[in-house]
Amino acid sequence: MPPDSVDTASTAPSTAVSADPADTSVSDAAPPAARGALGALGSLGSLGSLGSLGVEQAEAALVEHYTRLVRLAYLVLPPSLGRNRRVLTAHALVQRSLPHGRTAAVAKRSAIPGQSRAEGAEGRTTTGAGRSPGYAYVRERVLRQALDAGRPLRRLARPRRAQLPPLLPHVWGLRLFPRSGGADELALDQRLSGLSGPARAAFALRGLELLTDEEVRRLLQAAGAEDTETALAEAADAADQRIGTADPVELLRSPEFDPCSLQARPTDLMRRRQYGRAALATGAALLVCGTLLGPAGGGWGADDADPAYGRNAAVASALDPARVRRIAPAAWRTSARTDFTVWPARGPLAEDRALLGRALRAWAAPGDSVQISATPATPSGPPMGSPQLLYAGKVDAARVVLFHDGLRVVRYAEPTAGGGDGVAALDFARVDGANAAAAGALVVGRSDGNVRYLTAPWVRGTSVRDLLDPAGPARPLRRDADGVTDPLASPAMARDCRSWDTLSVRDGSATPGGAGPSGASPGGDRADTADAGATDRLLTDLGELTPARLTSGPPSAPGDVSAPADRAAWARTVCLLPAMRSHGVRSVNSWPYARQPLPESNGTATWLCTRAETWRGPGSRVLAQFQAPSETTAPGAVAARAEHSPACGARDSQVLAGVLWKSRGGTWYVLAAASGTLNSVEVSGGVRGRAPGNLLAVRAEEDARAALYGRTPDGTRVDALR
Repeated sequence: MPPDSVDTASTAPSTAVSADPADTSVSDAAPPAARGALGALGSLGSLGSLGSLGVEQAEAALVEHYTRLVRLAYLVLPPSLGRNRRVLTAHALVQRSLPHGRTAAVAKRSAIPGQSRAEGAEGRTTTGAGRSPGYAYVRERVLRQALDAGRPLRRLARPRRAQLPPLLPHVWGLRLFPRSGGADELALDQRLSGLSGPARAAFALRGLELLTDEEVRRLLQAAGAEDTETALAEAADAADQRIGTADPVELLRSPEFDPCSLQARPTDLMRRRQYGRAALATGAALLVCGTLLGPAGGGWGADDADPAYGRNAAVASALDPARVRRIAPAAWRTSARTDFTVWPARGPLAEDRALLGRALRAWAAPGDSVQISATPATPSGPPMGSPQLLYAGKVDAARVVLFHDGLRVVRYAEPTAGGGDGVAALDFARVDGANAAAAGALVVGRSDGNVRYLTAPWVRGTSVRDLLDPAGPARPLRRDADGVTDPLASPAMARDCRSWDTLSVRDGSATPGGAGPSGASPGGDRADTADAGATDRLLTDLGELTPARLTSGPPSAPGDVSAPADRAAWARTVCLLPAMRSHGVRSVNSWPYARQPLPESNGTATWLCTRAETWRGPGSRVLAQFQAPSETTAPGAVAARAEHSPACGARDSQVLAGVLWKSRGGTWYVLAAASGTLNSVEVSGGVRGRAPGNLLAVRAEEDARAALYGRTPDGTRVDALR
């Protein structure tokens, strides 16, 4: 343990591993043990001779590399199946890939050598799975079935098992689909849908399995594919054509194509209700017929009208693109409210009724080709009346439409290539109760690790500030005439924490006479202009439509991060924000609630409480942080964390936390600090001690475990945050 450090066994910073369960990336701050545990895919080693393969050995290969095999099957299956059926079929194919009987002859079924090349064409190292005969055998069976599933059904021919809907796994009442990606992933999905099954297989084998063309050719032939040369040529063309600035092969590894990290949405509830009534009226026989002959959930076409919605005049009116609400450009200047309700309709495609109609129909009845994401506790149902149009235009490689219906902001995106008849994305975020500070910007697009914002009409200037460089100046950030910013690096999409770019907006809502975005000069916005009454606010991307506002100060009166001391404190806190990603966060406040002189004249430590408030109300997240003296911006140690807690909030500003700390002289101490006025702080268990006031420092052993609590002047016990 280096001097002046915190015991990492009990207070390790939370930035070592991403908080997202589907994200197994490890940051550079992670210890080598953690990085090794998650950074490499294990190998099965030798599974026996190539002449005979046991069922147990093949099952071991399937279990260890299950997610990898399911991803491969999902990519090869035809997109015409729909995303829900593709997910279930991919899992079914992998689960049916074990050999029949006790053994299976690998030499007869597998044409792939047990040893794959050690390094890919671009220097990427293959994993140990490529050297396992068990994995090679199961992979070939998965590929054979996925190719069979894409073959057309013939009238008189007996269908193959893979061409039929899977019996297991089966899900009733829910549609499952992978997590939504950005515009680049949408464009790649559309590109893959235009390839043949063998070409998609070749593309996936080259990109995910890192096989040579000769190995791909032999594997496709062994799986029963025809015209492998054409498949390889199509796959090579698809891989060589970049999507924007993104590499299509690298995009295969995104969550968009991971059928093991899923989102769930209900099926069409209105249709289900109709089916239920029909079942009660006509009996079990008609229920079966109605289920088989009922309308498929494929979504609405450009000129279709769903009867379930079309019979309701109010809903039909809400889906009319000619009736979307459009706010006048200057309405915000005289309105009593300053939030999303006074945003004007902007964007070069705001009059494109065909685009608006596709967006509204996808919102009302999304089909299998529409990828849906929503912040926690945000309903994803149809619009409640005619929505308000905020923006419609082209952003990077997508056409984007932003709506607001009073409760939610909805973002619709479709690739610019394909004429609007391919896949699309639909994102929902709650924004009820917004004010001028919370309605300062929306995420309008993400691409290639960058993010673009649409700023509010009262924003006078924008700039970029790297919170990990607290003394550095803000960098100018240009906006177009509609208020869309140039791209800036998104910390929510980064795999490490080497920098943290935030959007700094100069808020002119307090001075209605100021120029809005439409008055910005072609050279961009200057955030350093001295505007009387203007306020600089910091917003950060946490992976959602609404950026989170960053503040500093006591819970009763948090302020914007403007002072150098506030930025210095945030520099050692911001790398802990991934723990709050994708949780519907509205704002994050960091409050230095105590300063503690360290024993043995080791300087003064700062205790901070970082609290994330959500748009929905419940679900807050609280981190108590210990920052020992340091000349770098290394994150402090997380002393305690809690969810759904009022601590450090406006209702209850009390917080108590402690850490086990080692001095430069090698002595271990239990340190604790509390906010507010405490009569005493006590520690019991493996360490015993008591100190008056709100600070405590007691000698301890290296592996000590203790309970911490405090007493108010009236004797009320205050427990430590947990």
